[in-house]
Amino acid sequence: MDLIVPVPLHAGRLAERGFNQALEIARPLGRVWQMPVATRGVTRMRATADQVGLPWPARKKNLRNAFDCRMPVDGARVLLVDDVMTTGATLGALAACLKKAGAAAVSNLVIARTPLR
Repeated sequence: MDLIVPVPLHAGRLAERGFNQALEIARPLGRVWQMPVATRGVTRMRATADQVGLPWPARKKNLRNAFDCRMPVDGARVLLVDDVMTTGATLGALAACLKKAGAAAVSNLVIARTPLR
């Protein structure tokens, strides 16, 4: 891996919460693994509706064009970090954004996985 990218929060959600849980997980990993952590350059452009309770198709639609990558990732192997994964829609949308920006490979690391129903 070349770069760690924590799943970004929209500016409004970040202001409300006061911290990005994915970034708080990514920072110590970057130190231990001696890998850069992208704290800027990948943004959540839209304040998407809460995903809780949404089925997969609605989650995917909710995240369409939600992310933007404005940093060089050409040929990079990127590790996405998030706290919880339910359906993978968020990680999938962000991975697609990074691949469109030129990332060679995108992998995911999550701390918890909600049980499948």
